[in-house]
Amino acid sequence: MADTIPLLEYESAMFLDVINEDGLLITAKGITTDNILINFLKIHCDPASLVLVVNTSAQEEDHLIEELVKLNALAPKAVTNEYGVSDREVLYLNGGVLFVTSRILVVDMLTKKLPIHLVTGIVVCKAHKIIDSCQEAFILRLYRENNKTGFIKAFSDAPEAFTAGFSKVERVMKNLFVKKLYLWPRFYAPMSAFLERHTPELVELHLQLTPSMLVIQTSILDLISTCLRDIKRLNSFLDPEELTVENSINKSFDKLLRLQLDPVWHQLNSKTKQLVADLKVLRTLLFYLTQYDCVTFYQFLLSLRASERDAAYHSMWMFMDATEALFVHARERVYEVHETKPKAKRQKTLTAVENKSENDNVSRVEKTRELVLEESPKWKVLKDVLEDIDKENSSDKSGETRHVLIAASDQRTCSQLRELLCEGGKALLTRLYEKNENRKGSEKNSSTSNEKSKKQKDKKAKPGLGRKGKSKSGVSKQKSTRKTNKTIDKFLMTRDEEDEDICQNEEQEAEDSSKGAGKLLLKTDNPDECEITEITFGLVSTPLIVIHPLSGTSDPYSLTRTLHEIEPRYVILYDAQMEFVRQLEVFKASRAGIPLRIYFMVYAGSVEEQRYLTRLRKENEAFEMLIKSKATMIIPEEREGKTEAAVQLDRDPSKPSSVASTRKGGGQEKQVAENRKIIVDAREFRSELPSLIHKRGIDIEPVTVEVGDYILTPHICVERKSVSDLISSLNSGRLYTQCVAMTRFYKRPILLIEFDPAKSFSLQAKSSLSNEISLQNVTTKLALLTIHFPKLRVLWCPSPYATAELFDELKQNQPEPDAAVAMEIGSDPSLAVGGERYNAAPQDFLHKLPGINSKNCKTVMNKVKNIHELSELSEERLQEILGNAVNAKKLWEFFHDNHKLEANKR
Repeated sequence: MADTIPLLEYESAMFLDVINEDGLLITAKGITTDNILINFLKIHCDPASLVLVVNTSAQEEDHLIEELVKLNALAPKAVTNEYGVSDREVLYLNGGVLFVTSRILVVDMLTKKLPIHLVTGIVVCKAHKIIDSCQEAFILRLYRENNKTGFIKAFSDAPEAFTAGFSKVERVMKNLFVKKLYLWPRFYAPMSAFLERHTPELVELHLQLTPSMLVIQTSILDLISTCLRDIKRLNSFLDPEELTVENSINKSFDKLLRLQLDPVWHQLNSKTKQLVADLKVLRTLLFYLTQYDCVTFYQFLLSLRASERDAAYHSMWMFMDATEALFVHARERVYEVHETKPKAKRQKTLTAVENKSENDNVSRVEKTRELVLEESPKWKVLKDVLEDIDKENSSDKSGETRHVLIAASDQRTCSQLRELLCEGGKALLTRLYEKNENRKGSEKNSSTSNEKSKKQKDKKAKPGLGRKGKSKSGVSKQKSTRKTNKTIDKFLMTRDEEDEDICQNEEQEAEDSSKGAGKLLLKTDNPDECEITEITFGLVSTPLIVIHPLSGTSDPYSLTRTLHEIEPRYVILYDAQMEFVRQLEVFKASRAGIPLRIYFMVYAGSVEEQRYLTRLRKENEAFEMLIKSKATMIIPEEREGKTEAAVQLDRDPSKPSSVASTRKGGGQEKQVAENRKIIVDAREFRSELPSLIHKRGIDIEPVTVEVGDYILTPHICVERKSVSDLISSLNSGRLYTQCVAMTRFYKRPILLIEFDPAKSFSLQAKSSLSNEISLQNVTTKLALLTIHFPKLRVLWCPSPYATAELFDELKQNQPEPDAAVAMEIGSDPSLAVGGERYNAAPQDFLHKLPGINSKNCKTVMNKVKNIHELSELSEERLQEILGNAVNAKKLWEFFHDNHKLEANKR
């Protein structure tokens, strides 16, 4: 077994760039750096070094560990919550390569469980996600503060992510503490020249859309254009260059649009929100048109129309001119409607009524359906390609096995292709059509029975129930609105059930197959099932045909593994994906001399082709922008953070970590310096706030505290809540318990409500605000909370950045908290405000009595021993203690009203 993975020419150049000097390596999509990373980690799989790998998913960790084990390397460990603190300390001291989750690594660094000075280096994956407030940036900052010699290597394959915003690539490099930027686009000469020498045989199959599909595509594009025009007209603040029809066909368009609308979403009118929802539906229709069969597409259209009938807010595109052409041509792909007049059959013995009904029948027109069931143009081409491959293999007498790999968009498409190749296109479409017709019949029967039962209930109903019926109709409108929003999801779930039905009789079909028949293999994504499901397929004699989805699998390396396991001679790209095309180029280059033929199927002049070309163009533009930025980039010498001054610059020089105060008196100068710090609960490191606090020059001390989340001073305790967490805590009563604990042990308890910086700074929508008090209203519950806890202060922050700045201001000229005391608070009653002088339970009871408030509570506790003595006092004595006649009367009547009632009864 080899000690390293052999590298291609351009991969060797990448490896030398990375290993020689710290830097950020950005490659094109599909040009993976897995082999480079594996060989690099193999060098450090040794107890003498300690290398940490961050920002990886569980699947990526498993893949890298598996490949390193194959190279006889010291097996890396994935450090998760399964390891205790002592176990992690042992792992760190044993050295090697460790995959550590960011939250665990931050806490271990701050608590000195990890010897940072002994770390050889850190490898950062998906470097485009490293922003100022993320945990990985916090890790790198702590690392550079305590280790000036270790390396930092960063990798990314998302060039477009570095061009969003102002100087994004420079800000990422600053967070990574690297000076070098290595760019490897597909058009880079060393890579392009090498891949062209080993280019596979490419057969481009440009298909034409059917006339009906072309009309449908044009109609959908017209509808999308109209929706975009209305959105831009209603919202002038949106960027018009981004809201184009060309951009709308990309998968990331929904995210791009919501990124601009989320900060003002609560201020948008209902028309804009409906247009955004319509755009999502229309983009889904555009995808379904070329991806699925005619029956599925038409049924999805009918489900949209059915949901519109009961919806409270109707989609605007349903009433446009292009919609009629869309529905008509979608129906004509499935069946045609013919109108005929039935022949009258007269009888001699007909009554007058019968004659009248017969005449009505004669004038009535009968409509009959003629099934068309238009097959996808790709289906015929796919069969022709497989037949050509079969003939070629039959004529070849070398006896060499030549497997075929068919790559489709998702698992549903793969299931349809499997049934297509086994049963035929007409059988597939007929099954889908009959199943939909049977479903309609069952739904019609059930609706008829429901109407009959409803009428029977209405007959038995008492008068005066009309109002209830009216309220029920209001509820039904809300439910129908939800139904409109979830139409796509429900439709997809129904199609998934149909796909499961296809797989029921696979084993029996395999047993009944002839001995010389080939096998059609469909890779499944469920590890509990067999990895490969075998189905007989009569088109090919000996090779395997494997159908694999391009996306939607839980394992991102599934397609790559399949490619190397079966080593296909022919690859049919039923759906085009830029990343997989480049993977095939690399696969062919790594197997020099072994032929590989790729069949590239795409609809000419379609949205599918435009989507692929737009993706290529945007990536090239991103690399061109990065190349220009690299040429003009000014990088300071201390960017790597290997000097003391560099780290201080990164931690905001206006807020240094040590604050010095100078006093002058009697001709002497006394300087007192102390480190500013905030005690943070260890569970809070899932948020961005600790990283931003540390960046402002305030030290973080992670401990497990029972009361509060952030301890700013010995007297200031902060409980941080996001909006969703606030609502759930108010509903469950957990926030009340937390406020009780904070007010008992701290003089200045604070409730911090923090909003998402990407969304609107609002607790609830304007439409839900009301002048009436309701226990279901969040603002009402907050008001009750502040009334019950007058010491509690509520702070509102629109982002973690504002929260960090606010904490900095609250700590000005305040003493520093003690971690040991903060950990004991909650378990030691002597640490409560007021000490052991008063018991907690009687205090809570006293606060709930009428006439008792925060001003007179302490006076009552000082002058009265217990609740029993308080209940025996006269009204005049209570007035002397409380200092208010009204409060004294309320309290006295509370204790003595029951005695009056009993006396009256007697």
